[in-house]
Amino acid sequence: MEGELYNLFKVWFSVFASLFYCFAIGKTVPKGTARFFCFLPILCLFLLLPLNLSSIHFGGMTAFFIAWLANFKLALHAFGKGPLSSSSSSDNSPSISFSSFLPVACFPIKIQQKFHPNGQDKQNPVPKKGLKSIPNYAVKGLLLAMLVRVYDYREFIHPKVIWLLYCLHIYFFLELILATVAAMARALLGLELEPQFNEPYLSTSLQDFWGRRWNLMVSSILRPTVYEPLLKTSAPIIGRKWAPLPAILGTFVVSAVMHELMFYYLGRVKPTWEITWFFLLHGVCLVAEVALKKAVARRWCLPRFISTPLTVGFVLVTGFWLFFPEFLRCRADVRAFEEYSAISAFLKNAASMFRSFNT
Repeated sequence: MEGELYNLFKVWFSVFASLFYCFAIGKTVPKGTARFFCFLPILCLFLLLPLNLSSIHFGGMTAFFIAWLANFKLALHAFGKGPLSSSSSSDNSPSISFSSFLPVACFPIKIQQKFHPNGQDKQNPVPKKGLKSIPNYAVKGLLLAMLVRVYDYREFIHPKVIWLLYCLHIYFFLELILATVAAMARALLGLELEPQFNEPYLSTSLQDFWGRRWNLMVSSILRPTVYEPLLKTSAPIIGRKWAPLPAILGTFVVSAVMHELMFYYLGRVKPTWEITWFFLLHGVCLVAEVALKKAVARRWCLPRFISTPLTVGFVLVTGFWLFFPEFLRCRADVRAFEEYSAISAFLKNAASMFRSFNT
């Protein structure tokens, strides 16, 4: 554990130093190809840094933060777009300070946009969502702790039920971790930040699940980097009405590639491409769903008490089929429990040393 913590410190020291360089480049080099080539060594470095970490938690979250989110944000910033860049027309950006640039670049946080009086943002007509209450997170934290204890009796539980518990575990863990990071950033920056999840178990469609409820940070970074460029490219060819369809499919292709990369960081094993098939399947089904909605012009829709179980059931069934086998192949569950034990032992030793030092 001590060696992994030392590697974690080195990795994040490199990240902060790299982002200082990117901040300086953003101030001095005009947006465009020149700035992108200045960023390119950092983009490559951020793909390599997670390989220095072997743990599921430290390595996995670091890979997600820098190899995916930070790289996409920096790529947008190279062309004067995204959360790191100024909204003005000036070539030199960002207008935000380095104290804001740093956490926004390397952590999954998004500053809450200003909304119109009708409750909609200028660019994305999504209703404004407030931050969740502390009891909401407390309940999920308690449920996560209970799940960890239930695993002690997994030899008495059907494997499919264990997989369902893993689904809940991943959701609770991701939401609590991302909410913690956002809360720390909010306390340091004094800014209102958007929530990362919006109760995905209440989804009424795949469009609702992927676009408005599940891991909203990923949705918000894929939209300007993949979806919107493909939408602009497709519109002159097939028309504005149907242009979202190839844009959606292309977005899921990129998401599939990035998820394959994340799983490689976790397991360091050759991909089986089941994760890619999972996202391609969902992309195709979402395209079909959107096309159907356009065809019927929303004149007919399923009631919520039917659409929600169908949506959540589809996500679970396809996840059991294509997603979780890869999750188990890299022994993520076993290694996670080993890390919980190692962290617990490390904290106990640290507390014991602290007490002995004071006495």
